[in-house]
Amino acid sequence: MKRNFVAVEEDTLDNHGVAWWRGPLLGKGGSGSVYLAYLKKPKSRNAFYRRVMAVKSADVSSSSLLQKEKEAFNHLHDCPYIIECYGEETTVSKNGQMVYNLLLEYASGGTLANLIRRSGDCGLPELDVKRYTRSILKGIDYIHSHDYVHRDLKPENVLLVPSGSGDFVPKIADFGLAKKVQKTKRRMFDSSIAGTILYMAPETLVDNIQESPSDIWALGCIVYEMFTGKPIWGLDPNESTEELCKRIVDRFKLPEIPSGISKDGKDFLKGCLVKNHKFRFSIEMLLNHPFVSGILDDRGNELCDWSCTEEWSSVSEEGSCCCCWSDVAEGSNGREF
Repeated sequence: MKRNFVAVEEDTLDNHGVAWWRGPLLGKGGSGSVYLAYLKKPKSRNAFYRRVMAVKSADVSSSSLLQKEKEAFNHLHDCPYIIECYGEETTVSKNGQMVYNLLLEYASGGTLANLIRRSGDCGLPELDVKRYTRSILKGIDYIHSHDYVHRDLKPENVLLVPSGSGDFVPKIADFGLAKKVQKTKRRMFDSSIAGTILYMAPETLVDNIQESPSDIWALGCIVYEMFTGKPIWGLDPNESTEELCKRIVDRFKLPEIPSGISKDGKDFLKGCLVKNHKFRFSIEMLLNHPFVSGILDDRGNELCDWSCTEEWSSVSEEGSCCCCWSDVAEGSNGREF
């Protein structure tokens, strides 16, 4: 099932908010268009907004996914590894188009997918993979502890936000497909599945199960991609969606673990990519795994977590892309549901 929406018209750049100006278009995805947004009074001590933000917009008539995302953000806030939501607002353009807007943290570093692509199919240094993985893990742990499952974890939905140290903090974004987990002893059958097939767990494709272990599988796919620079199942343009699904669910066809990584890295990946979700590593096991605990720099010093509290006053990396939306558009190889 594709995510469709009525696009915000290009001439609606006059469609500003009460306290912010709508800036240039950054990109379009499955649930809306994303623009830069600037505070009208940047020197004011506005308690709600940053001076520079990203605004994710869709016509009110087709904004159900954005409104669902806002509902998830209402329960998922104050976590340094999840993109921050500042609020929502409905605006009206001069031509009368009503637009629903979600005001989000601006990620000037772009997406993790962009960073991986810039590696030139070589992957990222293992130290960077460890640090990014630990941050994403903590974000997933926070999501699960609030009884949500993301359902669409992939490099395009991990954004890079500047930290006070000059590095970038990876933050999980795009909660339009997130699902509230029902606490019950009996498993409730859910006929709907959502996400991107390349990152879907076998139990999702076989039994329509999308629970916490499914996000762990997706994390393993992301870590694999950070290590190798390539998606775990490849991108064969001649392979049909049905053939790809068969490879993912085949219990005898296991992902090939990269040979040039550490023993801890291999063990971490194997724990994430267990095809039987009942035996997949839990979030607690992964957080305590030696691959992400006690990370040392090149001099043998333990690295601290990134600090996300410092506010930046201007947009860095002019022209960089904030992808708080699905980068997998209709007809792409990501094969999104």
